[in-house]
Amino acid sequence: MAFMRRLLRHLLQSPMAVRRRFNAAVLQSIEAAVAEAERGHRCEIRFIVETDLSIAALWSRRTPRERAIELFAMNRVWDTADNNGVLVYVLWADRAVEIIADRGFNDVVTAAEWGDVSQGMETAFAAGAWHAGAVSGVQAIGRLLDRHFPARTAESNELSDRPLLL
Repeated sequence: MAFMRRLLRHLLQSPMAVRRRFNAAVLQSIEAAVAEAERGHRCEIRFIVETDLSIAALWSRRTPRERAIELFAMNRVWDTADNNGVLVYVLWADRAVEIIADRGFNDVVTAAEWGDVSQGMETAFAAGAWHAGAVSGVQAIGRLLDRHFPARTAESNELSDRPLLL
């Protein structure tokens, strides 16, 4: 029964509905928040929103976390000089937020800290605050990273700050 509900939820999603919520102004705000957050530390943040999963992915019971890990690799978030890339993945149909951090964060930022950020974003999204939820999530990640990774001495940006809609 849960599988059928999830399948229907994904099949009935509209990319246009996601684009209305994550419109040009919201995407620009997220991009600006990422750029601002990255000024305070040496890390790279990548933000991806996906409307839904394919039927094949649903049939194989792919979780939002598994898809986030796949996108982490496909978008080369792992390929930063200091192994300090962070992916913020929003799977719209499931209203799920997953944060995948590279191995440079092992023993530095806890799973509970990442979970708090994800939960805050999911709560904001559930209340219809897509813009505020996305921006505050990026800002929260920035504050976590500021504590553990000092600011860059030279300007560098290994990953695009622009959010990606799939």
